[in-house]
Amino acid sequence: MAALFSLSFSSFLVSPSKPINHYAFSTNCPSLSFKRPLSITSIHSATQPPAVPVQTFWQWLTDQGVVSARSAVRLGTVSEGLGLIAQRDIGRNEVVLEIPKKLWINPDKVSASEIGNVCSGLKPWVSVALFLIREKLKDDSTWQPYLDVLPQRTNSTIYWSEEELAELQGTQLLSMTLGAKEYLKREFSKVQEEILFPNQQLFPSPISLDDFSWAFGILRSRAFSRLRGQNLVLIPLADMINHTPHITTEEYAYEIKGAGLFSRDLLFSLRSPVSVKAGNQVLIQYDLYKSNAELALDYGFIEKKSDRNSYTLTLQISESDPFFGDKLDIAEINGLGETAEFNIVLGDSLPPAMLPYLRLVALGGTDAFLLEALFRNAVWGHLELPVSRANEELICRVVQDACKSALSGYQTSTEEDEKLKEIELDPKLEIAVEIRLGEKKVLQQIDGIFNQREMELDELEYYQERRLKDLGLVGEQGDIIFWESK
Repeated sequence: MAALFSLSFSSFLVSPSKPINHYAFSTNCPSLSFKRPLSITSIHSATQPPAVPVQTFWQWLTDQGVVSARSAVRLGTVSEGLGLIAQRDIGRNEVVLEIPKKLWINPDKVSASEIGNVCSGLKPWVSVALFLIREKLKDDSTWQPYLDVLPQRTNSTIYWSEEELAELQGTQLLSMTLGAKEYLKREFSKVQEEILFPNQQLFPSPISLDDFSWAFGILRSRAFSRLRGQNLVLIPLADMINHTPHITTEEYAYEIKGAGLFSRDLLFSLRSPVSVKAGNQVLIQYDLYKSNAELALDYGFIEKKSDRNSYTLTLQISESDPFFGDKLDIAEINGLGETAEFNIVLGDSLPPAMLPYLRLVALGGTDAFLLEALFRNAVWGHLELPVSRANEELICRVVQDACKSALSGYQTSTEEDEKLKEIELDPKLEIAVEIRLGEKKVLQQIDGIFNQREMELDELEYYQERRLKDLGLVGEQGDIIFWESK
C-alpha cells in the first residue's frame, strides 16, 4: 500500500462558483456590500400590464392576419401577468398559433433595419437588444403595440436591489447574478463607445444601462432558440406562453415550418403539449434541465421539485502542479481540461467523471508513475477505481472542507430556512429561501457522500491490490503469494 503523502491546496482547487453559459458569456463576480436583511413584506412582484395596451396589441395582430375571433387562444391576464387562454377545447399537440416570419424579431430583422450596417459586427443578442430599445424609444415604431405589452422588468435576479440580493448571500445564484450584471456593464460600455456615440443620428434618444438591462432580460426570458436556422428570435404573442412544471415531455412545443406547398414564407408554429379545456391557460415546459438558479436568473421563478436543486463544483489542475502537463494531457484525452465543472443534483449520484478527475488532480507521490506515457491510454480506467488510500483520503478531505467552507457562507441555517417556508412569503424572498435551502441540501449531500467514503477507506481495493490479483499473486484470502524457485 502506498505511503501517505501531502499535496498543497494551491494545486488542488475546488470552487463553488458557477458561470453562466447562456449566450456564451463568462462572468467575473464583483464584491457586494450587504445591507440589513430583507424584510418579508418589502418585496413587490412584477406589475401586470393595463388592459388598453393588451387590446391594442390584439388588434395589431388581427390587422396582421395572425389572430381572429376563431383563434384557438386569446391573450388574457393571468397570475403570471399575461398568458394564452384556450377559447375552446384544445387537443394534445394541436397547433394553437402560427406566426409569420414578417413578425419575428431576430438578427435578420436587425440587418434589414436602419441600424443594420452599424450592428453587423455585434453579438447577435446585442444587435437585437439595440433594435428593441431603439424601437421602444421611437414615437412611430410599427412594433409599438408589441413593445407596450412587454414587462418593464421581471422577478429575475438581474433586477433585484442590493438589499434583495443580500438574501442570496453565499449562493451560486448570487455569483451568477453579479457576473451577469458586470457582464452587462462591460457590454454596454463597448456599445456606447463603438456604436451609440459615433452614430447618434441613428440613436437620437439617449440609451441608458437600464434600457440595455431591460432588453437583455426580455431576450433572456422570452427569446426562442433551438429552431431551424434560428438561435435567437422573439415571436410576438407566442412569447406570452407561460411555463408549468407539470409538463415533463422533452418534445418541443414549437417549430419553424413552411407556410404552404407553393410558398417560400416561414411560420413559427406553437403547439399545446397536452389537452386543454376551454378557459384554461395553454402552457409549456420551458426547459427540463435548467436548475432553480438558472430559472431564477432567466425567468424570475423557481420550481419546488428537488431535482431542480443543484450545485456546481469546479475542479482545477493548477499550473504550479509539477505534473501539470501530464495531467492536462490525460484530462484532454478524456474530454476534459485544465478546469472541469461537475453539476451535482439533489438526490442524484455524482457525475461519472467527477471521481476520476478528482483522483487525477490529487495524483502524486508514489502514485505518480501512473502519469507516465506508458499508462497514457489506460490511466483513466485506473482512475475510475481507487488508486491508493492516500489519494482517496485526500480527495475526501478536500471536498469535505470545500463543502463546509461553502456552507459557512450562508447567513441562515437549513433549519431557519425551513421555518421561513412555513410563512407566506413574497415572490423574491420565496425564491431566495428556496435557492439557499436547495444549495445547502446539495452541499450536505456531497459532504455526506465523501464522509461515508472516508469511513470506508480501509475496505476499498486500491490499484496495487488489483494489480497483484491480475498477476495471480493474491490468494483467496487476500494474502500475497510468494513463489520460490526449485
